[in-house]
Amino acid sequence: MIGVSYLDENTTFGAEVPLVIVGAGAGGLAAGLAAKEGGVEVVIFERDAAPSGSTAMSSGFIPAAGTRHQRALGVNDSVEMMERDIRTKNHDEADAAVVRSLCEASAGVIEWLSDRYGVPFELVEGFLYPGHSALRMHTTPGRSGAELLTYLVDAASRSDINVLTDAAVSHLYIDFDRRVCGVGYTRPDGSTDSVRCEALLLACNGFGGNADVVSRLIPAMKDAPYYGHAGNQGEAILWGSLLGASLKDLGAFQGHGSLSWPQQTLISWAAMMEGGIQVNSLGTRFSNEHAGYSEQALLIMAQPEGIAWNIFDERIHQDLLRSPDYRSAVEFGAVKRGEDLEALAGVAGIPAACLGDVFSEMHTLAASGRADQFGRLFKPGDLLQAPFYAVRVTGALFHTQGGLEIDTHGRVLSRDGRPMPNLYAVGGAARGISGSSCSGYLSGNGLLSATVMGAIAGRAIAKSIGEGRNE
Repeated sequence: MIGVSYLDENTTFGAEVPLVIVGAGAGGLAAGLAAKEGGVEVVIFERDAAPSGSTAMSSGFIPAAGTRHQRALGVNDSVEMMERDIRTKNHDEADAAVVRSLCEASAGVIEWLSDRYGVPFELVEGFLYPGHSALRMHTTPGRSGAELLTYLVDAASRSDINVLTDAAVSHLYIDFDRRVCGVGYTRPDGSTDSVRCEALLLACNGFGGNADVVSRLIPAMKDAPYYGHAGNQGEAILWGSLLGASLKDLGAFQGHGSLSWPQQTLISWAAMMEGGIQVNSLGTRFSNEHAGYSEQALLIMAQPEGIAWNIFDERIHQDLLRSPDYRSAVEFGAVKRGEDLEALAGVAGIPAACLGDVFSEMHTLAASGRADQFGRLFKPGDLLQAPFYAVRVTGALFHTQGGLEIDTHGRVLSRDGRPMPNLYAVGGAARGISGSSCSGYLSGNGLLSATVMGAIAGRAIAKSIGEGRNE
């Protein structure tokens, strides 16, 4: 049972380690690597049989500004541009200092992971995600979070970081100054043990897997499918509330408006950014598909039966085949093909006349240079050409963005705004940088807050523990 209790004279621990990290995703592993470099021994607790979590389910794209990967391809970007993009998207609702800190550290973290740990990052080319003013997404060659996680787990193993799997942290032990003194954990067979620590980092993501909490804090998405890790049960916000931590933006989340249904395979939003459109089951468009895929989830849920169709062409289809998720969608039969619009309408069950009207309007708008009623512009070179493809999709909840309020070092803040003695949080366990709703999410915010803040927090913890020992 999740809980917090005070340390007393009867409390004993089975082991002791300077830093305990809860969660072996990108945030926890990056923090562990940084702390170990700083001379601090680490144990990372992972509730699953192997590290996976939200990182493994993501596309593995981490935004960073000013990297050598960008310079090699002639991409002009800067910390200031990245910061402006994030703050514009979140309407300045996030902590501006945290946003700045992440942007400033982003390039260094990408290059650190590349140079020291062999993570083969490359820059994603070909299209800009909504809200980004420069190509800044960095990913591994396989373009998947699962592959990114494999590299990070291997780096932790080579660094002799102990990743304890099948170990669900369920209890925190604190002293009367609210300093975390240790954790208790449970094995699948019900056995328990505990570890004393000098600092605790929560990297256990959010509460998207807890239907009751989602229903209470994000009621608009209570009926949406959850495409995240089932282990995201909200332990961090529960522990935080018991410890007197500040909780912020609990209604914020990353949604996605392109989850194939019923196959539940992610279809990259590149399909929209390269010229694709979405129509509902009546064959009409209902949004500006270039505004952002997170807020698109709510717009699709408002359509008949909560369903839409991604419509694109052979050019986009061939590009999407680079994504392992899209290849899976093809294998599962989620991707329909039509030699012309009438054939596509037939396989999708969409009124052909309505779909024809949509295409006629797109061509008229492209010729005139005018935006449509939703504010989208259509470029003549991006207009869809036969043969066409369609994927039936729905809106989904991917992960929550609210959580423990942190400072620029990843330290958890109490309700009075002061840093708590030795408690840190990153990724979905912490308050994100997307503001208070789904519309503030800029693509990559999740892994940016996990990986980059993980490295920042790991270094800060190592420094704090080192200074404490030297006093």
